[in-house]
Amino acid sequence: MLFDALAPSSALQLIGFTDVDAFRPIESMEDARSIPLDIPNFAAVRAVVSLPACRVVLMRSFARILDTAYRMPGGMVLLSMTDDLQANFKGLDLDARFFVTLRGNEECHFVEPQTNHHAMIILSPDLKDRGWFDRADDLRAHVANRAALLHIRQLLLDILRTASVQPALFQTTEVAAHLQEGLLLALDDLFRIDTMADRTASIHGERSIKLVQRIDDYVLAHPTAPIYTADLAGEFGVSIRTLGGAVSKVRGMSLHQYIRLKRLWATRSRLLKGGGATVATCARAQGFHHMGEFAAAYRAIFHEAPSDTLARGRQSSVAAS
Repeated sequence: MLFDALAPSSALQLIGFTDVDAFRPIESMEDARSIPLDIPNFAAVRAVVSLPACRVVLMRSFARILDTAYRMPGGMVLLSMTDDLQANFKGLDLDARFFVTLRGNEECHFVEPQTNHHAMIILSPDLKDRGWFDRADDLRAHVANRAALLHIRQLLLDILRTASVQPALFQTTEVAAHLQEGLLLALDDLFRIDTMADRTASIHGERSIKLVQRIDDYVLAHPTAPIYTADLAGEFGVSIRTLGGAVSKVRGMSLHQYIRLKRLWATRSRLLKGGGATVATCARAQGFHHMGEFAAAYRAIFHEAPSDTLARGRQSSVAAS
């Protein structure tokens, strides 16, 4: 696989995660928030290499809902490293043909129904503008030229492998600049899109995204209240069909499933804090009043009993004190 030939070095940061709770601090630093969809098979890996004016991040992701706030003053390019990508990006279904670009700031919403392997190239604001980005604060998905995509994938792997086995080369400004120039030229090729045949997908679905954000705010503000679809639609002044369609488009699941998932994760977060809380008080604080149904739903998502989560939380609290 992509990471098999890599080992950490002074030029390559390589870290794997087998536990979602260990991964969360990384997300917090990057203003990202994931809801994993497959806890038993959770695994994530990140490899990072820095060049003089850009940074390359190779990621093995996991099935999840992801909200993130990108702050990319110099721009970024996000592309799939394999041909089996499956993702939904602000309501747009993406496969491995697409690459995503952004310069500036943007709130992003993804659903990854499976493990994906992708690369992110983060560009420094000091780089001279090469005409890659149409305008600032505009997140766009483009269909790549196949040959250019395959070339940049291979180049990225070569850079990572070189950083792994010959890290001293990255301490030489001339060599690092040479590797970077090759990458920039590959990006030039990737951005040469025939405007007549361009299948550029400007990210639509802003109304759906705003509705989902309003749902998130409502669930957060009413943690214990029962939430009924008709009441929520009335609160927001939309039809039930519009509300359900927005959640399905942006989150890839029904409204009921989404609200329950958010409340289960909020309950788990409280259980992990340990202290004097009980399972019942944590569950009721998120609107779960039938303990049998709650326990079954919790086990189905997290593959452990809520009491086991609470016990781990208490152990962590004792160890930290």
